[in-house]
Amino acid sequence: MNILAIGPHPDDIEIGCAGTLIKYAQQGHNVFLLLVTRGEKGGNAELRYKEQLKSAEIIGAKEIFWGGFKDTELLDKGNEIIHKVEQHIDSIRPDFIFVNFYDDTHQDHRTVNRSVLSAARHIKNVMFYEVPTSNNFTPNVFVDIDAVFDKKLDALKAHVSQITKTNIEGLSIIDIATASAHFRGVQGRVALAEGFVSERLFINID
Repeated sequence: MNILAIGPHPDDIEIGCAGTLIKYAQQGHNVFLLLVTRGEKGGNAELRYKEQLKSAEIIGAKEIFWGGFKDTELLDKGNEIIHKVEQHIDSIRPDFIFVNFYDDTHQDHRTVNRSVLSAARHIKNVMFYEVPTSNNFTPNVFVDIDAVFDKKLDALKAHVSQITKTNIEGLSIIDIATASAHFRGVQGRVALAEGFVSERLFINID
């Protein structure tokens, strides 16, 4: 299968669904990443670019793409983002798309979600992942990531410049990822999990 994960900024994909992507890659599926911006408002753009490349290698992504849009300036770029995502959908032909949840305090996240929903209107499987700025996120799909959790943390640690940028004193992104994995695991009746909200999810019965 071809899996396309889309993030507004570097490290969004990792916190939301790196464990799931790692499992897909380990099983021989093709994982592609699309970063809409380089996250330059959160640090040096070139550094964040290099961190994302290292993280993608840890995940086992086949290829990483960049949208070329400016961080925090996506509100009026919806149509352009739609066209950009459509181009990648046409070339990748993804079986699954993962994108951040729509209810979010960050304007870039809201814009990316709406744009991807339009671009992915013909894709059978579209899943929303959570990030620390998500609101009212109630997952209805869970993936057990116990076997790959350490590797997920390694992918997050690749974003060295962002680890402590949580706006919560004394709490790193690693702490948040660990707490979330335990909480979603309890909800999914396993030790560690990632949770998703399904926009569309087809179950194949042969």
